[in-house]
Amino acid sequence: MNNLTLKQMRYCETLARYGHFGRAADDCAISQPALSMQIREMEETLGASLFDRSGRQVRLTSFGEAFVERVRDILRSVDELGDIARAAHDRLMGRLRIGIIPTIGPYLLPQLMGTLSRSYAGLEINVRETITPRLIQELIEGRLDTAIVALPVSEPSLTEFPLFSEEFVLVRPGEDAGKPIPQLEALREMRLLLLEEGHCFRDQALSFCQLPSTRPRELLDASSLSTLVQMVGAGIGITLIPEMAVAVEMRSASVSISHFPEPKPTRVIGMIWRKTSPLATQLMTLAAVIQQDQSADVNF
Repeated sequence: MNNLTLKQMRYCETLARYGHFGRAADDCAISQPALSMQIREMEETLGASLFDRSGRQVRLTSFGEAFVERVRDILRSVDELGDIARAAHDRLMGRLRIGIIPTIGPYLLPQLMGTLSRSYAGLEINVRETITPRLIQELIEGRLDTAIVALPVSEPSLTEFPLFSEEFVLVRPGEDAGKPIPQLEALREMRLLLLEEGHCFRDQALSFCQLPSTRPRELLDASSLSTLVQMVGAGIGITLIPEMAVAVEMRSASVSISHFPEPKPTRVIGMIWRKTSPLATQLMTLAAVIQQDQSADVNF
């Protein structure tokens, strides 16, 4: 047992997460045979199998599930040692792992990266873009330092810090410019184009239109706001997008933008991080910097 290394533990946790030797090896930046050898050495040291390799998907054994759970605790504690060292400084330094959801990333990141480079010289920023549930899980597991998402997330172990709010706008074909905005009753009967399941913005759009998420509809779900807007431009339907996306998405699509009357559909954008994070003070300062930067740029 004394022969186990932290590197081997990271390899094991990565393989457990991906369930695939090739993808895990790529993530660990080693060859697949080298990863396989390291896992085999761990199993020989432990005297038990960690993974079931009998199917196409690599799965944890019962022992492996219990083992990896403890390994994640160990790796999280080791990573927090580095956070404690960084927290000893008055400002953020070194690596900062930021998560962000896809309906914010393309529109906020260019400005955010500029703000951080000006405010925190020497800060190395790693960005992870994915849907909210995955970001929350990776935060809890210690694989991210913070994330920018739509609030609330209602996870007891995480701190939520609101940054700013923005409204949703209605996107219709270009020829609809100037037409009155449909009432909710009429809007519900139109072909509403949505992001695919898993995106919180999909749920927010359905909620505003008072449509159940389980209602069968002849819709074309998309993986990005850009695709939704292009589909509207092609006359396939209508959609809602956050205001921060307007400037970017209007560049290459023949669509019209309309603002809803009160009460407007809105969302709150904020930062989240672990309540136990040693970087909490620095992250609060970072959030205030972003908040101030956004309030100075009304056009996002």
